Amino acid sequence: MGTLVMAIPTVEDGAAAWHIARESRVLDANSSYSYLLWFRDFARTSVVASESGDMPVGFVTGFCRPEQPDTLVVWQIAVDRGQRGRGTASAMLDHLTARLAADGGLRHLETTISPDNAASHQLFRSFAQRHAAPLERDLLFSAELFPDTHEAEFLYRIGPLPR
Repeated sequence: MGTLVMAIPTVEDGAAAWHIARESRVLDANSSYSYLLWFRDFARTSVVASESGDMPVGFVTGFCRPEQPDTLVVWQIAVDRGQRGRGTASAMLDHLTARLAADGGLRHLETTISPDNAASHQLFRSFAQRHAAPLERDLLFSAELFPDTHEAEFLYRIGPLPR
């Protein structure tokens, strides 16, 4: 395994992120266009991981809530199938939150997780434990709100994060 390199994404990373998300078979499949746009407009609040600076093997897409600019919302986090189980997702999340905290504004982390995504539930619970931050979990969107077949989404709110 090469050295894991964390970087602010560029639009050139969008295609790789789309492939990783699509092949995850867990994430909602966004259009390929959305990853290009995301890495253009929300690069500062996102991260890509690659081995030794090569092609991305994982990514986190996030944004700061307009009403709560000290809150990072993690939209998606995914790791290439061959990289799973190596701590890549935790490393990306730790890197991104440390980078945003160093900028002086990050106090909370939010994400939504469907009930059957055990890996994400564990990832965010362990993040809260590692950072000694409180975690609240509440139903955000019931399945009935979705116009298609979609499970409920639970909101995880972690924080305040230590300074």
